[in-house]
Amino acid sequence: MDRKLRFAVIGAGRFAEECQIPGLQRHPNAEVVALCRRSRDLCEQTALKFGVPKVYTDHADVIADDTIDAVTIVTPNVFHHPIVIEALQAGKHVFCEKPLAMNVSEAREMYDIAEASGKIHQVAFTFRYTHCLYKLRQMFKKGKIGKPLYVRIQCDGWGALQSSATAAWRNQKTLSGTGILGDMGSHFFDAIRWVCGDITQVCGVLHNVPRVRPHASTGEPTPIDTDDLAAAWFETESGLKGQFFVSSITPSRPENKYIEVIGEEGALFAYLSRGQEEGLRFRHRDGDWETIDLPPEAAEGKPHALGRMMGCFVDGILRGKLNSDRDPSFLDGWKAQSAIDAVVESAAQKRWIEIGKGKDD
Repeated sequence: MDRKLRFAVIGAGRFAEECQIPGLQRHPNAEVVALCRRSRDLCEQTALKFGVPKVYTDHADVIADDTIDAVTIVTPNVFHHPIVIEALQAGKHVFCEKPLAMNVSEAREMYDIAEASGKIHQVAFTFRYTHCLYKLRQMFKKGKIGKPLYVRIQCDGWGALQSSATAAWRNQKTLSGTGILGDMGSHFFDAIRWVCGDITQVCGVLHNVPRVRPHASTGEPTPIDTDDLAAAWFETESGLKGQFFVSSITPSRPENKYIEVIGEEGALFAYLSRGQEEGLRFRHRDGDWETIDLPPEAAEGKPHALGRMMGCFVDGILRGKLNSDRDPSFLDGWKAQSAIDAVVESAAQKRWIEIGKGKDD
C-alpha cells in the first residue's frame, strides 16, 4: 500500500482518547481521519486535541465513507453488534472493545460474519499485550511448572461504593448486559483460555449492591442494576481446575490483580497491569520465589500495552492476518462471551453450567 491506512474511531470518549486514538497515531503506517460521537461539541474538542480532520455524530455516515479503511468501536456494549456488522458488510476492517457483545448469540453471529467478510477483526483483550502475561504463557507452555494443578485469577477495585462514585452506561443492564463480569471478567476469561485452554464448565455467583447514583453525564439519579462482584469456579478442556474473582466493591491493592498457575513442579505469578509496573515471579516447589526478567520497558509501563495492542491491529491489516500467537480475534471474543453467559446462567440456576453444548457456544 502506497499510503497510510485510514482509521475512524466510533465512540470517541475517554477511553478512545487513552487508547485507540493515540495508539493508532503512533503507528507510522496509520492515520486517524475521523471521529464519531453523539455530541458534536465533545467530538470536535477531541478532534482538535488529536488533530483529526473529520467529525461525525452518526456511525452510519462513518461506515458510508469510502475513504476509511478500518473502524474501531468504543461504544456501550449494546451497540457493538449492529455497528460491527454494518462495518464488516461495508468492507471495513473492525476492532471492537470488549466484551464483544451483549450475549453469546450476538457474539457468534459477529464472528461468523467477520470470517465470511475476509476482513481483519480484533477484540480489545489488552492483557495479552503485557510483558508479564505473555512471558507467563510461554513458560507455562514449555512445562516450567510441571503438570498443571490449579489456576486462580483475581481483580479487586474500582471504588464503586465510594461516596463520589457516579453512574454510567456500564452500570445499566440495558446498555452493558453485565457489570464487572463483562467489563473485567471478559479480559480474565480470555487470559485463562489463552494460557490454559478452553473453559468447559463454570459455577458462578454474582452480587449487586442496590443503590442510586447521579449519572456521570446528566446528573440524573440512576439505579445501579449490574453486577458489582462476580466469582466462579471453572474447569478447562485438560481438566485443570481454577477460580476467578472480579469486583468493583472490594479494596484495590496492586497484589490483588493477578493470575497464578500452580503445578506439580512449581508456580507462576503475574501482576496484571496494562501500563503500570509489571511483574512476574516463579517458585519451584523446593525453592523460594524468584523474579523473572522482563524487557526493560516493563518496569516503566512503556510502551503501554494499550498502544501495543492498537499497533498490532494495524500490523494485522498490513500483513493480511492477525498474529495467531497473540492477537485476539472475534473468535476469542465469542469464546469469552460463552464463559460470561455461562456464569450468568449458573448464578441464576445455582448449578454448574457446561460450555460448548448450546448452538452458539
